[in-house]
Amino acid sequence: MSGHNKWSTIKHRKGAQDAKRGKLFSRLIKEITIAARTGGGDAEGNPRLRTALNTARAANMPKDNIDRAVKRGTGEIAGVSYEEVVYEGYGPGGVAVMCEVLTDNKNRTVAEIRHFFDKYGGNLGESGCVAWMFDKRGIVEVSAKGLNEDDVMELALDAGADDVKSAGDTFEITAQPAQFEAVRSAVEAKGWAIELAQITMIPKDTVKLEGKKAEQMLKMMDALDDHEDMQKVYANFDISEEEMMKLSA
Repeated sequence: MSGHNKWSTIKHRKGAQDAKRGKLFSRLIKEITIAARTGGGDAEGNPRLRTALNTARAANMPKDNIDRAVKRGTGEIAGVSYEEVVYEGYGPGGVAVMCEVLTDNKNRTVAEIRHFFDKYGGNLGESGCVAWMFDKRGIVEVSAKGLNEDDVMELALDAGADDVKSAGDTFEITAQPAQFEAVRSAVEAKGWAIELAQITMIPKDTVKLEGKKAEQMLKMMDALDDHEDMQKVYANFDISEEEMMKLSA
């Protein structure tokens, strides 16, 4: 598992803390709103909205909040108009970084994102400069407790997944984005405990980091992830488990 995936897992498990600060719900509301705006308010015919709604419910977002976000997206009630932007660049050691943003002020946001790149030894690049280094995939992580890898593999492949890997206390199921909801639904129908389910960007190759560069990279990821307009941030760094635990302690 790359250092980035370890970092993502750490951030995911701190999700309850984010929710208390309102950050998690804010991101989900933005995603629901933009999904409804671009694809309509019917979740059955809008895979992106369906995924956003499932994620919001899993995070225990109140139904009223969800309904209002959908209505803002469809224009039934007034709301802020968000624009989707992807910023790309390089972190310490030449690590590729992609930032998915929803903003109502591009000029403000790009200036703040550029500041974080500069501060931690990176630089913001042109559109498309690192996107080719990633593949878009759906990931469903299932608790391995009481499960057999062969059974998980059989169900996942039948549902259209590409692969299943053992990751310690979980099984990581990988699928094309178009098959993500089918795979998640199959796992839910089986009653297996889902630890994480999301559409993400997986790096084709990774950059090994240690010492000062590893520390800078983690600080950069934290700063970017904490930005109010940030939806998701991806990077292709690899940090050893020992180094990761030392730096995240």
